[in-house]
Amino acid sequence: MQFVLQRPVLALIFLILALGEYVWRRHASARGYDRGQVLGSLGIALGQAVLRPVNGLVILSVLSLFSDITPWQFPIEDWRTWVVGFFAVEFAYYWFHRTSHRVRWLWATHSVHHSATQMVFPAAIRLGWTGIVSGGWLFFAALVLVGFPPIVVTLLHGINLAYQYLLHTEAVGRLGMLEWVLNTPSHHRAHHSRDSEWLDCNFGGMLILFDRLFGTFRAEPEGGGLRYGLVHGEVTNNPFRIAFAEWRRLFAALRNVRGWRTRAGIAFGPPE
Repeated sequence: MQFVLQRPVLALIFLILALGEYVWRRHASARGYDRGQVLGSLGIALGQAVLRPVNGLVILSVLSLFSDITPWQFPIEDWRTWVVGFFAVEFAYYWFHRTSHRVRWLWATHSVHHSATQMVFPAAIRLGWTGIVSGGWLFFAALVLVGFPPIVVTLLHGINLAYQYLLHTEAVGRLGMLEWVLNTPSHHRAHHSRDSEWLDCNFGGMLILFDRLFGTFRAEPEGGGLRYGLVHGEVTNNPFRIAFAEWRRLFAALRNVRGWRTRAGIAFGPPE
């Protein structure tokens, strides 16, 4: 509850960072700033705000059900529950994120986040509207089944997402030894690249450890120069086109084939 009450303060901090980045890009770095894309990101965020109460009710209902049927539950007052929970949420996020890049049904939602062609703070709030349909939240619901209280999972996941806002910028260079453990702006710039050598890498949330462990880590090239955005799809600032572009492509592909096995291969195979 305290985290929820502090959300306006967090939003203010994010706004100040975005304004500072705008000044830096326009006047200090000569990178330019696409305000149209920022408006598109704000439109996506507005749609998220409208849908969040309904999505939240469905997800919390499932988490509550899972919590009722699990045979045991870790004590919420034990600090070890929170420490282990932090790594469990990070582990679940890694596999959710990696699967969202390799399974087209999930990519149809997650592609929204990769649609911006500039790596700026407002790009962080481009989160798809159809997450309840694609089902990525089930990765975190599974943690409730193994015994983590729903409040532990939801709060730690919220902190994880809030941290990731700070990763969407070119204003921060490499961070020395922290690059070995933390997910950093440098690592996340590589993740958002549309260049073939950096596709599908650096899936961690707050940490980069699981990428190093499972072989999905790639360092940002020296000197930067990465291109951002989607490999396939138009560049648009229309929030509705951004939100549903990959779904339209997916269902168009499904209409062009016959047989449920073939359709399942398209829907649950890789996006390419």
